[in-house]
Parts: sequence; structure tokens; C-alpha cells
Amino acid sequence: MSDKPLSDLVRQGWQVVNYAVNDAGGTAVYHNILVTRQGQHKLLTIRKKMVGEGVVVSELEV
Repeated sequence: MSDKPLSDLVRQGWQVVNYAVNDAGGTAVYHNILVTRQGQHKLLTIRKKMVGEGVVVSELEV
């Protein structure tokens, strides 16, 4: 996945349903995005890497 995972999913036809930001006690900020396409749902979690450049992305099918 690229450094713009949400843009990649939107280009593939996914629609953003909900968005939330969580602060993990000053260590990291997590961006949680719920997306949907044709009855499928994914939860996309994005945070900046602790060391180095870029982001860490995890996808969860819900």
C-alpha cells in the first residue's frame, strides 16, 4: 500500500462512512476510517511511523 492508503481505496470505489482520531497517550495519533463498497466494510487505521518516514496502515474487514 502507498503512503496515501485512503486515496487508493477511494480510487477503487470505496466510500468513507465515518472518521475518528484517537490519541494514544502522546505516543501516536491513530486515524480510524470506516469505508464501504457494495455491502462490504473495512476499518482502515493509519498512524505515522515512530521511527523513519511514512505511515503504518492496518485494514480490518468488518
